[in-house]
Amino acid sequence: MAHALYRFIDALNDRIGRFVAWFTLAMALIQFATVLMRYVFSANAFLGLSSLWWQEAIVYLHGALIMGAAGYTFLHDGHVRVDIFYRDASQRAKDWTDLIGSLVFLLPVCYLIYWSAWPNVALSWRNLEGSAETSGIPLKYLLKSTVLLMAALLALQAVSTALKAALRLMGHEVVERHRDPATS
Repeated sequence: MAHALYRFIDALNDRIGRFVAWFTLAMALIQFATVLMRYVFSANAFLGLSSLWWQEAIVYLHGALIMGAAGYTFLHDGHVRVDIFYRDASQRAKDWTDLIGSLVFLLPVCYLIYWSAWPNVALSWRNLEGSAETSGIPLKYLLKSTVLLMAALLALQAVSTALKAALRLMGHEVVERHRDPATS
């Protein structure tokens, strides 16, 4: 059961992270097209949408990329950590650090982020909040929802990390399919 749960969470965050990574290409292409349309062709619209709409699209994609990739980054050990002790620690000490860090620090922070963002996101959905600009994207409530997504994905990855650490501490084998063995 625990093995299936951490595998599911890891696969979920890996898939979402790989999906949102494509937002980087989309942002670059949109920015290129926007600059081309505005400064080469002197057009204020592209495909029937204003240049402001396209600029907001870049902001939306960037926000979704950062928020959607938080769990993926944690899965792949990409977050910044104070590595003074962890780097040279034994696997057992690393497992204790991951277990305690995930349960005592990361999960409460994820809960706090979710709890504090919820009223703002709920109000945004209730009002179907859109751009402050008339020609902007009318889906600001979706952008704000990515904060909740980030907190949930990061919390799930904290559960996965804690489960894997606990299993290793109990002597079970844990298969890390999504992690580079050189960084573990």
